[in-house]
Amino acid sequence: MRFLAAAATIMLMSTTTLAQNAAPAAASPAPLPASSPFAQPSTLPFQAPPFDRIKSADYAPALLAGMAAQRAEIKAITRARSAPTFENTIDAMERSGRLLERASMAFYGVVGANTDDTLQKTQADLAPKFAAHQDAINLDPALFARVKTLYDERQSLGLDPEQVQVLTLTYEGMVRAGAQLSPADKVTLGKYNAQLSTLETAFQQKLLAAAKAGALIVSDKQKLAGLSDAEIAAAADAAKARGLAGKYVLTLQNTTQQPELATLKDRATREALFRASWTRAAKGDANDTRDTIAQIAFLRAQKAKLLGYPTWADYVLQDQMAKNPKTALGFMQQLGTPVAAEQRREAAELQAQIKATGGTFPLKPWDWDFYSEQVRKAKYDLNQDELKPYFEINKVLTDGVFYAANQLYGLNFKRRTDIPVYQPDVMVYEVTEANGTSVGLMYFDYWKRDNKNGGAWMSNFVNQSRLNGTKPVIYNVGNFTKPAAGQPALISYDDVITMFHEFGHALHGLFANQTYPSVSGTNTARDFVEFPSQFNEHWALDPKVLPHYAVNYRDGTVIPQSLVDKIKRAGTFNSGYSFGEALAAAEMDMSWHSLTTAQGKQNPDAFEAQALAATGLDVADVPPRYRSSYFLHIWGNGYSAGYYAYSWTKMLSANAFNWFEQNGGMTRANGQRFRDMVLSKGHTEDYAPMFRNFNGADPQVGPLLKDLGLNADGSRISTGDAATPVSDGPVTSAPSGKPATAGRTGR
Repeated sequence: MRFLAAAATIMLMSTTTLAQNAAPAAASPAPLPASSPFAQPSTLPFQAPPFDRIKSADYAPALLAGMAAQRAEIKAITRARSAPTFENTIDAMERSGRLLERASMAFYGVVGANTDDTLQKTQADLAPKFAAHQDAINLDPALFARVKTLYDERQSLGLDPEQVQVLTLTYEGMVRAGAQLSPADKVTLGKYNAQLSTLETAFQQKLLAAAKAGALIVSDKQKLAGLSDAEIAAAADAAKARGLAGKYVLTLQNTTQQPELATLKDRATREALFRASWTRAAKGDANDTRDTIAQIAFLRAQKAKLLGYPTWADYVLQDQMAKNPKTALGFMQQLGTPVAAEQRREAAELQAQIKATGGTFPLKPWDWDFYSEQVRKAKYDLNQDELKPYFEINKVLTDGVFYAANQLYGLNFKRRTDIPVYQPDVMVYEVTEANGTSVGLMYFDYWKRDNKNGGAWMSNFVNQSRLNGTKPVIYNVGNFTKPAAGQPALISYDDVITMFHEFGHALHGLFANQTYPSVSGTNTARDFVEFPSQFNEHWALDPKVLPHYAVNYRDGTVIPQSLVDKIKRAGTFNSGYSFGEALAAAEMDMSWHSLTTAQGKQNPDAFEAQALAATGLDVADVPPRYRSSYFLHIWGNGYSAGYYAYSWTKMLSANAFNWFEQNGGMTRANGQRFRDMVLSKGHTEDYAPMFRNFNGADPQVGPLLKDLGLNADGSRISTGDAATPVSDGPVTSAPSGKPATAGRTGR
């Protein structure tokens, strides 16, 4: 999924200047010394960051110097005496900020995956400065006048299609950012932006601390019955790292449910772990995020009103594929009835399982995963522990993820140990075409750490751009549990899917083939950027791919067909739960961001309860994937009013994979077509026509429901059945506007 680091978006923009109506600039930073690792472009292959030379203290001076340098570059554009041309205005804007870009992309990569006190202080100190820097271009009347002149004359300038798109998006982006506001309103907008950047950074830092403090500490090993020896050893190692020898620590991942809940036999331990997760950032302590998010939501509503939109959701969706909240909500409502019906069936099955095993208690959220595993085993004879020996992480990567990319796109991967990394566990690979031509560089950082944000994501250290002569340098980050020393690195099937997902984002970035960085690679709308990643998940079970990587680490035997059949039969098991928890979170997100200024600042607990009740889903047994207080996507990573994008892009993915199935499946020809028509396009075209050109039709909900094992009326699809048509027909959207700013894509 796409993960936007709020402050990072500011620096990854290639168009920034100092507005005449912005607050007075702070004193100019000291010139960046030649000894700084950021003073010049990296001399490493692909201009990869020189992490062996970079210290945490190096970032702040480089970021400040980068902003100052870009201000000077933009000032040169606005002071030019010559009439505006595409070359002296748009080209120059796209070229600006190279120092800022190379420092910021390295900074936000490390602050998300390997942070420390110095990095966090830098992030907090510079957040309002970044907001002011962004406002500086968007609100500069002299710069906007030049852009508007070109935009008004765009049809007579002899531009190629990509140039027309970049010009259009630049103009529309400045208008959306407030370029046409009055001087007084620009000052107000600047205040809102500064407050929001500070609050969003505070939220991220509180949440990181809350997750670390909220980890469950267990003193009695017997309370961990059900976990594997490797998992218990990892919990002991986590405790030792905190100076808690003799105890066990179950660290929290970013979602509500935790992986250990599926196997922990002790119900009290399950409940304690669930409650640690549910209350992590709502305990009334220094890490409580609730007042922070209430302030963010209210400020966003105020900002939207200032910019002429009824709500923040209206403002955000204007440049997305869905275009408006009505379309996004209509899409989610088509899914609500069948998903809710499936949730009720699943809950009844689990309650029956509890009774069958001697339980007399009602089903609770901390029971769901534990008893669903029992039902899964009973119905499908599928034990997740039976699968793990076939999923050794390095083999999944090289013989699964890489192999699928080779079969579809002809890519090859070579491990590079000469590229410095920011943490010893990080692996680097060079990616080449079938003919040996270099495509780019890939970093993989998979293990969970206390100083790493939760979840999984993708982003760039270097953006692809023919204008700047750069190829993509990309990273995938995960949060899998690192095995204890001497233990095999085994992962779950869900983790396998996460690896394929994040590499789908990486392919979107690796295949970028644009002149201008602002429309390159994954610089697309949130409700489009998840499409390539969701689509790539399908290849994990492909009959050409699965036997290639699913090999038992003990004896080298390939996963038996009988076990593959079990995985497939169980493929839609628990879909009401897994899809419903995400759908509830998406509708809650939309509720938060459909508030008007007249409704004022909300009480987060009361508002959350009301919003969840309105979904019609079973939120008592199936709590949302994220509670408001730890919903990082919408409060700190750019997915506000955009979490629906995960479900939306599942629809796009299901439709696209349906096209593959009808046209020969995994072939080089089909892969090349998908690469040429989708993966290499960036945002050089509008989303709806781009998808329609590839798929041959607008997306429909039917293939998505079929993937979930459901008919539109809520009944389950029996073996051999086809999904019933959806009465509302295809989900269409008007052509999209400017792309989302480059950020981090995560799951």
